[in-house]
Amino acid sequence: MVTEELAGRVAIVTGGANGIGRATAKWLARNGAKVYIGDVHLLPENHDEFFTLGIEEQECDVRVEADVEKLVARAVKAEGRLDILVNNAGIGMAKPITEVTEEDWDACLGVNLKGPFFGCKHAIRQMQQNGGGVIVNTASNAGLLPRQHDPVYSISKMALVGLTKSLGLCHAKDNIRVNAVCPGPVCETGMMNADLEKSSDPKAMKQGFINASPIAKALNRMITPEEVAEAIGYLVTDAARFVTGTTIAIDGGKSLGVSQS
Repeated sequence: MVTEELAGRVAIVTGGANGIGRATAKWLARNGAKVYIGDVHLLPENHDEFFTLGIEEQECDVRVEADVEKLVARAVKAEGRLDILVNNAGIGMAKPITEVTEEDWDACLGVNLKGPFFGCKHAIRQMQQNGGGVIVNTASNAGLLPRQHDPVYSISKMALVGLTKSLGLCHAKDNIRVNAVCPGPVCETGMMNADLEKSSDPKAMKQGFINASPIAKALNRMITPEEVAEAIGYLVTDAARFVTGTTIAIDGGKSLGVSQS
């Protein structure tokens, strides 16, 4: 879908240099929004396409409040408003709790939870002045149910779902909607590619991710970043004007329960 439905609206996407963030930034721009992305690692291969789409890039470590504040301030200074925030930046943490160090914990919770907290804090201040806005947090199906292999990651995403619901309730009076998408398994993301690169058998690992999701198994493929971006796109448009404090699982039924093998 390509429309001008978001014309005149200003959006920020964190973790926008690759994967779901990049797909979302492009979707928003193609549908009329002026988009600013922040990422701790900007990628040269994005520059030409982003320039063509009018997407602005800025280095941003979401764990650092000053970085997030600068990203929001840049968009607001240039455009005079902020309408959409997609808190997408995230990292994985696949370790048993007995092997998780304090540094590991701080890194995972810092990116996956503190980053969205900073984003919401500074975006909401601007959105209140605009008379409303939309925030979408990229959580995970790990935010809907615990997972055995990555408890700290699950904690971070469950807390992000809690933040989503709480802020959706707190700021409905401001006409600010806050929702979350809970994807998985998604191909061609920085997190997924890193996991596959570390595996001794990437092909088998990839098939394991596919087999864990009923629809992914039926189609024999992972979800694409573009499919998640479409769901985020729905949430930021007026079609979802009465949707707040909710989560959309984009996981092919992985979070529904134990399916027959």
